[in-house]
Amino acid sequence: MPNSLFANPERVAEELASQNYLAEHGLAAAVFLADQLAMPLFLEGEPGVGKTMLAKRISDALGVDLIRLQCYAGIDRSQALYEWDFARQLLHMRAGNDGDSIYRREFLLARPILRAVEQRPSVLLIDEIDRADDEFEAFLLEVLEGKTLSIPDYGTIRMDEPPFVVLTSNGTREVHGALKRRCVYHWIGHPDEQREAEIIRLNVPEVVNTPLAEQIAATMTQLRGLSLIRPPGVAESVGFARAAVALGRHTVADAADEALGVLVKHHEDQSIVRKILKPAAQ
Repeated sequence: MPNSLFANPERVAEELASQNYLAEHGLAAAVFLADQLAMPLFLEGEPGVGKTMLAKRISDALGVDLIRLQCYAGIDRSQALYEWDFARQLLHMRAGNDGDSIYRREFLLARPILRAVEQRPSVLLIDEIDRADDEFEAFLLEVLEGKTLSIPDYGTIRMDEPPFVVLTSNGTREVHGALKRRCVYHWIGHPDEQREAEIIRLNVPEVVNTPLAEQIAATMTQLRGLSLIRPPGVAESVGFARAAVALGRHTVADAADEALGVLVKHHEDQSIVRKILKPAAQ
């Protein structure tokens, strides 16, 4: 997928920044190498650190479609690759077309992986692979290793220009090493306060000339040190800043009560977080 985005890691970082995504050098290098080595990019980290958003910003920078496969417990190859449209096949046969093959492209329902292969170039996001089971991992490994997709009764589809593949994991379980070994791996952690403030200002320009971004970043660092059910991620930091702007609030403490639901997603955490937010900017 030749593009100036992948000229070098520095260029990757510049292009992503133009899409409001600040990537540190190690992450930019991982994106660059995934393209140069034609390997999937495996991103692991806690929820809200920007894994899914990175795939979106890569597709935006390239000007291609993002095709997303959301993983879940029990997902199988039919949800990921293809299914036959049995209803249309049956109608075709009942219309007196018994001599025609019912295994044609018009009766094939393309799921995300097949869509990404056919819709070249594209970015294929396989989101939250840690929620799938071992059997699906084995299937996915087979697909990512091969240069073709074989569909029984239909034929073989060559992957001459495979999509740029991004896999994400929240680390809820250990993904098999066999899959990780075939990817460029990168752990995305929470940014330090300075970087988080930069991210907030980049995404919420209304706070550029105020201390709100620094206040929020400092407060997020404090909250992540607590034993919360779901510590806030960068997505919540940006969301809280946008909420404060919408409410016309200029400090974390002033926005604490009204914007708490943007920041905290568990009732058990709210009373703890409220005590932190209220005196944060006093």
